[in-house]
Amino acid sequence: MTGIIGSTVLGYPRIGPGRELPRALERYWTHRADESELRAVARELRARTWRELSAAGLDSVPGGTFSYYDHVLDTAVMAGAVPERFRALGLGPLDTYFAMARGTDSVSPLATASWFGTSYHHLVPEIGPDTPLTFADRTPVRDYLEALRLGVHTRPVLLGPVTFLLLCAPEPGSPPGFRPLDRLGELLGVYAWVLGELQAAGADWVQLDEPAFAADRTAADRDALRDAYDVLGARTRRPALLAAVPYGDPGPALGALAATPVEGVAVDLVSETSTANTVVAAPGLSDKTLVAGLVDGRNVWRTDLDTALVTAATLLGSAREVVVGTSCSLLHVPYDLDRETALDPQVAPWLAFASQKVREVVALATALRRGPDTAAAELTRTREILAHRGANPPTDRRVRARLATLRPAHLRRAAYADRRAAQDRNRGSDEPIDPLVAAVDRRARTDSGGDESYAERMRAGLHDVVRLQEVLGPHAADLAAPSADQRRYDDLVCFVAQRLRGVVTPEHAWVQHSGAYCVRPPIVVGDVSRAAPMTVEWVTTAQRLTTAAVKGVLPGPATAIAGMFVRDDVPVLDTAAQLALALRDEVRDLEAAGIREIQVDEPALWRRPPLRERARRDRWTWATEAFRVATSGAAASTRIRTQLGDAGIEETLQVTAALDADVTTTAAATAGSRAHADALAMLRNAAAGPESAGRPLP
Repeated sequence: MTGIIGSTVLGYPRIGPGRELPRALERYWTHRADESELRAVARELRARTWRELSAAGLDSVPGGTFSYYDHVLDTAVMAGAVPERFRALGLGPLDTYFAMARGTDSVSPLATASWFGTSYHHLVPEIGPDTPLTFADRTPVRDYLEALRLGVHTRPVLLGPVTFLLLCAPEPGSPPGFRPLDRLGELLGVYAWVLGELQAAGADWVQLDEPAFAADRTAADRDALRDAYDVLGARTRRPALLAAVPYGDPGPALGALAATPVEGVAVDLVSETSTANTVVAAPGLSDKTLVAGLVDGRNVWRTDLDTALVTAATLLGSAREVVVGTSCSLLHVPYDLDRETALDPQVAPWLAFASQKVREVVALATALRRGPDTAAAELTRTREILAHRGANPPTDRRVRARLATLRPAHLRRAAYADRRAAQDRNRGSDEPIDPLVAAVDRRARTDSGGDESYAERMRAGLHDVVRLQEVLGPHAADLAAPSADQRRYDDLVCFVAQRLRGVVTPEHAWVQHSGAYCVRPPIVVGDVSRAAPMTVEWVTTAQRLTTAAVKGVLPGPATAIAGMFVRDDVPVLDTAAQLALALRDEVRDLEAAGIREIQVDEPALWRRPPLRERARRDRWTWATEAFRVATSGAAASTRIRTQLGDAGIEETLQVTAALDADVTTTAAATAGSRAHADALAMLRNAAAGPESAGRPLP
């Protein structure tokens, strides 16, 4: 990074524009390709990314952002943190890596968790007091040299040591009170070796990501951050260090990093508008490089370049050098908007995917470095597009009128005792059948060969699902749709989104969720409403196939929003309320069609929590209110269910009261303890409140 103004991005998508990596992984895992073929695909994807970013005009190209599965897992392998149960398998390095990610017939994989409030899910390494930590994998050095041979001088990107340890779980059997962060001193020795080898290979900068400090952290955690970068910064055999805090305001961590010897700091200036003022006021940045995250790496909207230039101008005196960058890695957005030829031509110009965001970064840096006239074409086009969007707001007067009529009464149903009495009169002895409408729809659209119509394939699929559950019980839905819960939720969100006004789903807009699993998040482009009943036809079709009760299943407002790219021109709570009204209409239509069991799932209440406590409280408020709006129109005799996913005991109790559903279900993964079973039994037997059920209870 040289000069007064530079340009870079903090990371880039790695699955390939045509999902080449997931396809290659599936071939390898099913023994239709060998390791050399998989590595060849990976090598081509890396080369394509480096060349494209270099040709786009970035002053500093990030390297080391590729991963076969997950960058947190890569860091664990680099540091030698491979649990003994995987070492004992006796597999080669790549297959050991995939065993940690996916498990084997005899060994369970590492756990997963949401990556800092995004839809991406990372693996959770396990570290104990005696876990060997050593520089065990030279992939960062090999990748740097590979790019260099192609003529691209990259900036290697590593997950920072403090965030890595904060993401780790204690190894099973660790003593009480042990934290993986206790091993920081030894891990810093590994990082010192990596940095030394990268410098010897020719790297002049290395990026170390510390996103854990965009969240609420303790003073002890911040002390660990400062101590870590004091230690690494004191090394003489190392490249310059860029410490990045993506995904939110760095808060006190900015001052902690500024006080260390690191040469550069990267901050997210998109998530919180106040962060720019924090940067200006921060002491210790005057002799450092500041990477200003002015382009949103998490959403798909075109950047207001004029506003970004104003923000950047306020920062020019705050640091020795200012580099225009993204708020986080572009891992979370699709590759290229130019591929979306079927997208509404009015909507498409409003958007920017990864390739477009790189161009925005370069245009901003050019305008700051040489004057606005040198980027006049890009600036002018952006002004015209944003002016057009502003002059043609995607509003629906009928939706706005309905929102204006919402009152506290829309948050309340009949008293639970009255509902329970009404439901007991109509309740059968068996759990209702889940018709898996969204999963059947995905199969019907995928298996489009042959002479059958879509409707015929839907009816046949529903028939199979219903019959299987009639024979084996409702939990046989896991056999009828043998995929992870997350895929079911994604299917459900996409199925509903395709039937909503104000939402589009581009054909090629794939992003990585975890490993080889990718999703196409719908994009909310306007006010949301139903075009017509969404699930009623197929739920009633399933009901006609059986005498057992069939339930309707819908995504809750918060879960729907978590699976979409939301608007940047209205508060998210407005979109949640609009979705709630659409779901409210669907619930009423299901009732009118004779469906008396309706499940509105809200696993995202816990799966993608905002990073700061204030934001979590705000989301809790609008999410619970939106759920109540969606369900409060149901008759007392209709049983409203909700599925929370991986909620714990306290969360289950809290949500059961707040959502006021009749039955609250948690995933089997959280129903494994005796205390959890006792708490749920207590709730189930209480006459004063809604039921709660584990799946299954021990």
